[in-house]
Amino acid sequence: MQTLFKIYNDLLEELSPWIRRGLMDDIDWSSRLIGIKGARGIGKTTFLLNYARRIEGKRRCLYVDLNNFYFSTHTIITLAEDFRKLGGNTLLLDQVYKYPDWSKELRYCYDNFPDLQIVFTGSPVMRLKEENPELHGLVKVYSLEGFSFREYLNYKTGMNFSKLSLSDIVDNHVDICHEIVSKVKPLAFFGDYLRSGFYPYFLEEKNPFGAMIKTINLVLEIEISYLQQIEHRCIPKLRKLLYLITQQAPMQPNVSRLAIEIDASRATVMNYMVYLKQARLIHLLYQDGDSEGQKPAHIYMQNPNLMYLCNYGGVEPDALYKTFFFNQLGYINMLTHGKRGDFCVDGDRCFSVGKTKKLQTDVIQAKEMIEIGERNVVPLWLFGFRY
Repeated sequence: MQTLFKIYNDLLEELSPWIRRGLMDDIDWSSRLIGIKGARGIGKTTFLLNYARRIEGKRRCLYVDLNNFYFSTHTIITLAEDFRKLGGNTLLLDQVYKYPDWSKELRYCYDNFPDLQIVFTGSPVMRLKEENPELHGLVKVYSLEGFSFREYLNYKTGMNFSKLSLSDIVDNHVDICHEIVSKVKPLAFFGDYLRSGFYPYFLEEKNPFGAMIKTINLVLEIEISYLQQIEHRCIPKLRKLLYLITQQAPMQPNVSRLAIEIDASRATVMNYMVYLKQARLIHLLYQDGDSEGQKPAHIYMQNPNLMYLCNYGGVEPDALYKTFFFNQLGYINMLTHGKRGDFCVDGDRCFSVGKTKKLQTDVIQAKEMIEIGERNVVPLWLFGFRY
């Protein structure tokens, strides 16, 4: 136990200056059992440690990585028991999915230690309700996404811009943009964000793309392989599928052709696409009324940073802008393939993204490289203020 506290205190001392993520304000921290799902490399560990900074009192809080050798001879239950004896009441468990029977032990702690709060992190591939019914109705689950453009801009400029509802953006964008542009020049930061601002690697890494490639390989080889029970010999096919999508996204998928390319069945390709979506590597855009399991209308990369990994000759701007729009709104809003424009959002608003087009009056244009819009023409960067 003393070693765990030593590791925890060392991590707090090494932690970079406070970076406030919007999710910190969205979580109901009075809950006794909180799950935070997020893609590998998105900053879950830093998020937990920043929460720990808010807790006053020595040894009231403890952060533990479930990969620690401590759990070769100890359980989550014995850890919780010993921690409580030392006066602790907030236990932060990182990478919980790697521990066998973690959900059953968390349920035991919930039922028997009413004075203990447990916050745990896991992969987005985890399916809590389907695979861990013992926690159903007890755990509050949240998703930590990469940096929104708003969060990135706040970090780079020292400002504190608030997140906006979609109605605010659409109905009041002219006034909002005048206020923001009077303080900063958002377009001066927009290009760098699209290239390397979604993942927190921009905070420290000199080579963020190298870090992203390492992270993606770990997602394929560990998280998807382990949680979806994919044989290791099939990982090269999954990797090749992701590469092909990266080269062509946004794309209308030809599943038969992709199946031939990776030497797999159509059903396998469909399953692999869902796995990549769950792992936050791609987005699947469906026709209105269609559901997961059906062929998507389009495939997008999950965020614009990923588009640069394999496109050494450069990224087509219009594809990049559409990917940004999907990424920033897709976390909160429901997007489907638009019959008019590019996207239908929440079933009632149609949007066209990127290149100037002659549009119907009820289609909203998200336009690149403008600071302030007019009427139904909204600056694209402002959609990065959704979270």
